[in-house]
Amino acid sequence: MKKSIKNILVTGGAGYIGSILVKTLLSKKYKVTVLDNLRYGGESIIELLNNPSFYFIKGDIRDNEIVKKAFQGIDAVINLAAIVGDPACSKEPELAIQTNLDATKMMYNEANLLGIERFIFASTCSNYGKMSDPEKFVNEDSPLAPVSLYAKTKVAAEEFLLEQNKKNNCKPTCLRFSTVYGLSSRVRFDLTVNEFTKDLALKRELIIFGEQFWRPYCHVEDLANSVINVLEATIEKVEFDVFNVGDTNENYQKKMIVNEILKQLPDSKIKFVKKDEDPRDYRVDFSKISDRLGFKITKTISDGIEQIIKIINEEFLYNPDDKKYRNT
Repeated sequence: MKKSIKNILVTGGAGYIGSILVKTLLSKKYKVTVLDNLRYGGESIIELLNNPSFYFIKGDIRDNEIVKKAFQGIDAVINLAAIVGDPACSKEPELAIQTNLDATKMMYNEANLLGIERFIFASTCSNYGKMSDPEKFVNEDSPLAPVSLYAKTKVAAEEFLLEQNKKNNCKPTCLRFSTVYGLSSRVRFDLTVNEFTKDLALKRELIIFGEQFWRPYCHVEDLANSVINVLEATIEKVEFDVFNVGDTNENYQKKMIVNEILKQLPDSKIKFVKKDEDPRDYRVDFSKISDRLGFKITKTISDGIEQIIKIINEEFLYNPDDKKYRNT
């Protein structure tokens, strides 16, 4: 039986994915509370303060008292807040563990105590690390082999959530996101597709290291939509389960991404540098989320490239190199 869900809490709702998700939820007439420490500013959601269905709490998800306050009257928790990416986690390892793992455990336990039925956790396909067989695709049942602190915290958080008692009030779902790209209210240029496209649109020479390594990619709007797919599915379809989020046709090597950019910026200067030591190399199968939840992407890498070229060429941003567009 599908329980009515009206009041949603989104941690990290001012972030790259979160700001898109929150606006989509509001457009679907949900009431949304955002808990965010505004580490990267709040410009991405500032206009939402005019919306009577939106409520903002500034705070850190590591703070148990603030979490208790934020969880009051909530029907579902969407945990996007994290120290995201390998460089950011390497720079502040203790903060990464506290935020990505310890706070996730604390929030789940609090949600369970309060009888909040749904807990959706943003994880990553980086958990797969390196494919054991480069000719095959990994799926949700494949072994996890995290090589970065970022992925290790996400794997540990997944394990904690999925090992909870199935009779618990709170039913977790883990979403392993593809590498994200595209336009958001919080612009980021420290992501492969966005960064490559920005530099080439600015007519710089692009130096590519390790062009042969595989990753799956997914537009930020589609990742946000996947969360809503899970939220609106019957609980029996998603409880205590994990889904890769993306499209099987959207696995790319770096060289393939460059070739897509060259279709739109044919005069670009590219230099490839051989690199074999990057241990992350994985192609991912996404049939589970498609088959079970009917999830389909709406944008491809070429769409994201076109978007980035437009905002650079038409000077939407005063300084595209500003450090505020990066997580480190």
